[in-house]
Amino acid sequence: MPQPEGAQLEAVRARRADLREKYLRAAADRPATTVRGVHHLALICADVEETIRFYQDLLGFPLVELVENRDYAGSSHFFFDIGNGNLLGFFDFPGHDHPEFSETIGAVQHLALSTSAEEFDAARKRLDEAGIDYLGPDRGVDNSLYIRDPNGVGLEFYREELGRFEGEPLLS
Repeated sequence: MPQPEGAQLEAVRARRADLREKYLRAAADRPATTVRGVHHLALICADVEETIRFYQDLLGFPLVELVENRDYAGSSHFFFDIGNGNLLGFFDFPGHDHPEFSETIGAVQHLALSTSAEEFDAARKRLDEAGIDYLGPDRGVDNSLYIRDPNGVGLEFYREELGRFEGEPLLS
Protein backbone atom coordinates (compact mmCIF):
# COMPACT_ATOMS: atom_id res chain seq x y z
CA MET A 1 0.00 0.00 0.00
CA PRO A 2 1.57 3.33 -1.01
CA GLN A 3 2.26 5.74 1.83
CA PRO A 4 1.74 9.51 1.67
CA GLU A 5 4.82 11.62 1.07
CA GLY A 6 5.84 15.27 1.21
CA ALA A 7 3.00 17.80 1.39
CA GLN A 8 0.39 15.01 1.53
CA LEU A 9 2.12 13.48 4.57
CA GLU A 10 2.26 16.85 6.32
CA ALA A 11 -1.45 17.43 5.60
CA VAL A 12 -2.33 14.01 7.07
CA ARG A 13 -0.28 14.77 10.19
CA ALA A 14 -1.87 18.20 10.58
CA ARG A 15 -5.34 16.67 10.24
CA ARG A 16 -4.50 14.11 12.94
CA ALA A 17 -3.29 16.86 15.26
CA ASP A 18 -6.54 18.78 14.68
CA LEU A 19 -8.62 15.68 15.44
CA ARG A 20 -6.65 14.97 18.63
CA GLU A 21 -7.20 18.55 19.78
CA LYS A 22 -10.91 18.45 18.97
CA TYR A 23 -11.87 14.97 20.25
CA LEU A 24 -9.26 13.41 22.56
CA ARG A 25 -10.13 14.14 26.18
CA ALA A 26 -7.85 13.78 29.17
CA ALA A 27 -8.53 10.57 31.11
CA ALA A 28 -10.13 12.49 33.99
CA ASP A 29 -12.53 14.23 31.58
CA ARG A 30 -13.71 11.15 29.69
CA PRO A 31 -17.15 9.73 30.41
CA ALA A 32 -17.51 6.05 31.22
CA THR A 33 -18.13 3.82 28.20
CA THR A 34 -21.68 2.71 27.54
CA VAL A 35 -20.83 -1.01 27.09
CA ARG A 36 -19.18 -3.74 29.18
CA GLY A 37 -16.69 -4.87 26.54
CA VAL A 38 -16.37 -7.23 23.60
CA HIS A 39 -18.59 -10.29 23.86
CA HIS A 40 -17.30 -11.73 20.61
CA LEU A 41 -15.90 -10.73 17.29
CA ALA A 42 -17.72 -12.49 14.45
CA LEU A 43 -15.67 -13.37 11.38
CA ILE A 44 -16.32 -15.55 8.34
CA CYS A 45 -14.28 -18.65 7.59
CA ALA A 46 -13.92 -20.80 4.50
CA ASP A 47 -13.39 -24.13 6.31
CA VAL A 48 -14.60 -24.85 9.85
CA GLU A 49 -12.17 -27.68 10.60
CA GLU A 50 -9.14 -25.84 9.19
CA THR A 51 -10.06 -22.80 11.28
CA ILE A 52 -10.46 -24.93 14.44
CA ARG A 53 -7.10 -26.64 13.88
CA PHE A 54 -5.39 -23.28 13.35
CA TYR A 55 -6.83 -21.49 16.37
CA GLN A 56 -7.05 -24.35 18.86
CA ASP A 57 -4.21 -26.66 17.89
CA LEU A 58 -1.64 -24.14 16.66
CA LEU A 59 -2.43 -20.96 18.58
CA GLY A 60 -3.83 -22.52 21.76
CA PHE A 61 -7.25 -20.81 21.82
CA PRO A 62 -9.71 -23.36 23.25
CA LEU A 63 -12.83 -24.04 21.21
CA VAL A 64 -15.73 -23.41 23.62
CA GLU A 65 -18.82 -23.88 21.43
CA LEU A 66 -19.83 -25.14 17.98
CA VAL A 67 -23.51 -24.82 17.00
CA GLU A 68 -25.68 -24.13 13.99
CA ASN A 69 -25.99 -20.44 13.15
CA ARG A 70 -29.38 -19.29 14.44
CA ASP A 71 -29.82 -16.97 11.43
CA TYR A 72 -28.74 -19.26 8.56
CA ALA A 73 -29.63 -22.95 8.35
CA GLY A 74 -26.63 -25.18 7.73
CA SER A 75 -24.09 -22.55 8.77
CA SER A 76 -21.84 -23.20 11.75
CA HIS A 77 -21.20 -20.65 14.48
CA PHE A 78 -18.29 -21.39 16.78
CA PHE A 79 -16.28 -19.62 19.43
CA PHE A 80 -12.72 -19.61 20.80
CA ASP A 81 -11.68 -18.33 24.22
CA ILE A 82 -9.22 -15.46 23.78
CA GLY A 83 -8.97 -14.57 27.46
CA ASN A 84 -10.64 -12.25 29.97
CA GLY A 85 -14.15 -13.33 28.98
CA ASN A 86 -13.58 -12.37 25.32
CA LEU A 87 -14.53 -14.68 22.48
CA LEU A 88 -13.48 -14.94 18.86
CA GLY A 89 -16.39 -16.22 16.78
CA PHE A 90 -16.59 -17.59 13.27
CA PHE A 91 -19.34 -18.44 10.82
CA ASP A 92 -19.19 -20.45 7.66
CA PHE A 93 -21.84 -19.99 4.98
CA PRO A 94 -22.08 -23.17 2.89
CA GLY A 95 -23.30 -22.44 -0.60
CA HIS A 96 -22.15 -18.83 -0.60
CA ASP A 97 -19.38 -17.79 -2.94
CA HIS A 98 -17.27 -15.39 -0.87
CA PRO A 99 -14.41 -13.43 -2.42
CA GLU A 100 -10.89 -13.89 -1.07
CA PHE A 101 -9.82 -11.69 1.84
CA SER A 102 -9.25 -8.06 0.95
CA GLU A 103 -7.85 -5.30 3.12
CA THR A 104 -10.39 -2.58 2.44
CA ILE A 105 -12.70 -0.10 4.12
CA GLY A 106 -14.95 -1.90 6.58
CA ALA A 107 -12.78 -5.01 6.73
CA VAL A 108 -10.77 -6.08 9.76
CA GLN A 109 -7.17 -4.97 9.26
CA HIS A 110 -5.97 -7.09 12.18
CA LEU A 111 -6.85 -8.19 15.71
CA ALA A 112 -4.23 -7.21 18.28
CA LEU A 113 -4.08 -9.79 21.07
CA SER A 114 -2.29 -9.00 24.33
CA THR A 115 0.17 -11.69 25.37
CA SER A 116 2.84 -12.20 27.98
CA ALA A 117 6.50 -12.36 26.98
CA GLU A 118 6.49 -16.11 27.67
CA GLU A 119 3.40 -16.78 25.54
CA PHE A 120 4.76 -14.50 22.82
CA ASP A 121 7.94 -16.60 22.65
CA ALA A 122 5.92 -19.84 22.70
CA ALA A 123 3.71 -18.63 19.84
CA ARG A 124 6.75 -17.65 17.84
CA LYS A 125 8.28 -21.10 18.38
CA ARG A 126 5.06 -22.86 17.29
CA LEU A 127 4.86 -20.71 14.15
CA ASP A 128 8.51 -21.44 13.34
CA GLU A 129 7.95 -25.17 13.84
CA ALA A 130 4.84 -25.07 11.63
CA GLY A 131 6.69 -23.11 8.92
CA ILE A 132 4.26 -20.21 9.12
CA ASP A 133 5.71 -16.90 7.99
CA TYR A 134 5.26 -13.84 10.18
CA LEU A 135 6.40 -10.27 10.57
CA GLY A 136 7.91 -9.69 13.97
CA PRO A 137 11.05 -9.31 16.05
CA ASP A 138 14.17 -9.91 13.96
CA ARG A 139 11.95 -9.22 10.96
CA GLY A 140 11.40 -5.48 11.39
CA VAL A 141 8.87 -5.10 14.22
CA ASP A 142 9.50 -4.98 18.00
CA ASN A 143 6.99 -6.31 20.57
CA SER A 144 4.61 -7.54 17.87
CA LEU A 145 4.26 -10.62 15.74
CA TYR A 146 1.88 -10.44 12.76
CA ILE A 147 0.36 -13.42 10.94
CA ARG A 148 -2.65 -14.20 8.77
CA ASP A 149 -5.02 -17.03 9.59
CA PRO A 150 -6.19 -19.48 6.86
CA ASN A 151 -9.03 -17.06 6.03
CA GLY A 152 -6.78 -14.03 5.60
CA VAL A 153 -7.62 -12.51 9.00
CA GLY A 154 -4.65 -10.53 10.35
CA LEU A 155 -3.58 -11.33 13.90
CA GLU A 156 -1.05 -9.48 16.01
CA PHE A 157 0.46 -11.00 19.12
CA TYR A 158 1.32 -7.88 21.09
CA ARG A 159 3.65 -8.03 24.10
CA GLU A 160 1.72 -5.39 25.96
CA GLU A 161 -0.71 -5.23 28.86
CA LEU A 162 -4.38 -4.71 28.10
CA GLY A 163 -5.35 -1.03 28.02
CA ARG A 164 -1.82 0.15 27.18
CA PHE A 165 -0.15 1.19 23.93
CA GLU A 166 3.63 1.38 23.61
CA GLY A 167 3.96 1.33 27.39
CA GLU A 168 1.48 4.15 28.00
CA PRO A 169 -1.91 3.63 29.67
CA LEU A 170 -4.88 4.42 27.42
CA LEU A 171 -7.48 3.80 30.10
CA SER A 172 -7.69 5.21 33.59
